Amino acid sequence: MIATETTQLCFHCGNECPDDHIHLEEKYFCCDGCKTVYQILDQNNLCNYYDLDKNAGNTPQIARFDFLDNPEIAKSLLDFQNENISKVTFYIPTIHCSSCLYLLENLYRLHKGIERSQVDFLKKQVAVTFRNAKSESADDESISLRQLAELLSSVGYEPLMSLNDVVKEKQKPTYRKLLTQLGLAGFCAGNIMLFSFPEYLGLQDNTYKLLFGYLNIVLATPVVFYSGSGYFESVYKSLRKGIVNIDFPILLSILVAYFRGIYEVVFNHGAGYFDSVTGLIFFLLIGKWFQEKTYHFLSFERDYKSYFPLAVTRLVHGKEESVSVSALKKGDKILIRNGELVPADSLLYRGDAQIDYSFVTGESALEEKKIGDFLYAGGRQVGGTIEMEVLKEVSQSYLTQLWNNDTFQKEQDSRIKSFSNLVGKYFTFGVLTLAFSVATYWYFQDSSKLLNAFSAILIIACPCTLSLSYPFALGNGLRILGKHHFYLKNGEVIETLANCDTVVFDKTGTLTTSEGSKAQFHGKRPLSLFEEMMVVSLAHNSSHPVSQKIKELSHDKHFLEIENFQEITGKGIEGNYHGHYLKLGASTFVHPDLEEEQAIFTASVAHLSIDGNYLGYFALPNHYRKGIDETILTLGKNYTIYLLSGDNQNERTQLENWFPNKENLHFECSPQDKLAFIKKLQSEGKKVVMIGDGLNDAGALKQAEVGIAVTDDTLNFTPMSDAIIAAEQLKQIPAFMKYSQFGLKLIRFSYVFSLMYNCIGLTFAIQGTLSPIVAAVLMPLNSITLVGIASIGMVWKGKRMFKSE
Repeated sequence: MIATETTQLCFHCGNECPDDHIHLEEKYFCCDGCKTVYQILDQNNLCNYYDLDKNAGNTPQIARFDFLDNPEIAKSLLDFQNENISKVTFYIPTIHCSSCLYLLENLYRLHKGIERSQVDFLKKQVAVTFRNAKSESADDESISLRQLAELLSSVGYEPLMSLNDVVKEKQKPTYRKLLTQLGLAGFCAGNIMLFSFPEYLGLQDNTYKLLFGYLNIVLATPVVFYSGSGYFESVYKSLRKGIVNIDFPILLSILVAYFRGIYEVVFNHGAGYFDSVTGLIFFLLIGKWFQEKTYHFLSFERDYKSYFPLAVTRLVHGKEESVSVSALKKGDKILIRNGELVPADSLLYRGDAQIDYSFVTGESALEEKKIGDFLYAGGRQVGGTIEMEVLKEVSQSYLTQLWNNDTFQKEQDSRIKSFSNLVGKYFTFGVLTLAFSVATYWYFQDSSKLLNAFSAILIIACPCTLSLSYPFALGNGLRILGKHHFYLKNGEVIETLANCDTVVFDKTGTLTTSEGSKAQFHGKRPLSLFEEMMVVSLAHNSSHPVSQKIKELSHDKHFLEIENFQEITGKGIEGNYHGHYLKLGASTFVHPDLEEEQAIFTASVAHLSIDGNYLGYFALPNHYRKGIDETILTLGKNYTIYLLSGDNQNERTQLENWFPNKENLHFECSPQDKLAFIKKLQSEGKKVVMIGDGLNDAGALKQAEVGIAVTDDTLNFTPMSDAIIAAEQLKQIPAFMKYSQFGLKLIRFSYVFSLMYNCIGLTFAIQGTLSPIVAAVLMPLNSITLVGIASIGMVWKGKRMFKSE
């Protein structure tokens, strides 16, 4: 009998078990911590975690989080908190694979107090929304911040917390290690080539040949095992989970060339292949540095530069002025009307706030706030006008994060991205099969070509280049469109926009503008100064264009405080002042028995009643946006165009001159009618772009494949939209849609270019006529070329299409 020892690996984390006494059934664990994590996952039906990646887990660490019981410390870490819900973003450095993503986004199944969790894989952070514990010890339906951190640690994802956290401060990522590796590789590669000059020139000097060979081994070793350490780590982690990733053929080529070089020097007294292997690593690292710098640049512009074309009303010595949200500073006084967004953490000092935090929490329950209360950024005021003082400067990246909340995301089928992932997955196996087949062939035909052919195939056919076009093309597309005040949630919106075939317009606030118009009152008698002041003060609370024009009738900037203000979407506004009840809006809302023209509030007519007595209406002449007729006519050549308006049909004749099909004009539509119409088009197989002002079109914007909210100078927009466009850029919609189609064509072209490159390069590599060092130069050149095609192509097309801007 011969005893054989087998190494037992931990079922959870994959580490070697010291013995086999810790186990459950046939599953063995290295420690009680890993066993406990498995039991937690098993009890909550989360063992799919192991199906995604075997041995994916991290060994849990013992950590103390007593300091999180301190309210001041907890408040500094929380992104949002109210009586019931809190939101926090943790930095978790151990996030590394799809299993981590799966487990962290299913935290709600581990504890009922966790509402939802969202992972940002690139930044290694998780945003968790949870129900507050009512006492020091949370119950089954709530959890404290401390217990949340302990739960994460117990399953192997200990959060790294500090008040100066890199995630919170948004510092630039460090490239120190990569630059050190790159510098070492360049230094050693240069010297190895210098020592190899006698070999290149055919000089046979045995005195120094062997010395130079051993010096090359000494110089190449740190390059392979330090500069190339990233490839070792990547391949080790993937192989431990039973996966062959795209770095595997690269590492295989490096090791083959390195050890074959040692064999050549030690036993055959040759020069070896150290110039090739160090040159390969040097150029690979150049490509990696270039990609990371370019990708970070795109991410930086999206997260940190002025993002939204939105303005807020700032109060300076009692006077109102409209400024960009990015211009707000700590201590500024700002005014927020009904429906507008709180742009920064602020202190309420005037008015009663009813805040809708659905932007943050996904739940639309209103929270009452009183003078002196703290208001978090991202809440939407519902009710009268409020004034507040800014406590923190605006974080554009935080507003972007809220806009990208999964609650408001639509399921997008990115065919190009799926194709890219599929190619990257199977191409690796194809390259490995081809390399070993060619090596076998040359082994029997001409063994001198075996190593060159084998190494060159593995290097030149790297599949990672295929996945570069998609993020770089769409990333640059986002950046360029943003410069022209067309802001998209993410790159996939460009792909979706390019595939749409139907465009639906709202009218008031979208095709029309109140700029340059002056409201005129029509009634049986003129309004008294007191009545006019009440009406103007009522309108002051609304951000609707008609209300803002009515507000301008008063030159006095001191408004009355309206009580019980309410705005009913698509109907009108109402409120009280010292016992007087005012209603302003649609005739059916103000006085249902009126025989006058039935014009709802989204039209440029607003009816008025005070204390139940109908007094007349305000008329605001319609002004269509400059160039909007040409925009509609241009779109009509390539798309099916519809109009959904809440107005009556008074202007049908004029609009029929612009819209190709007269049957596609629909008037007197309520918000629900618009939503139903979008659903009807989609049931007919249409891909719909909905363009509205976001006030009465939230449902339609959310339902459409792409919802575009038009904004003038207000924070009133909907999280349901996929894009925000500055009103003056509406005329560029045809160009923006054409640009999105160009982006998809460019991605397809770059795929074809990459495949042609691989085919041509492989033709020479298979013949054994392409040296590994040449292949090492060509591979990052391919990556840089693809990034160049995607980036320069999008920039060139953008400048050409938008040169008038």
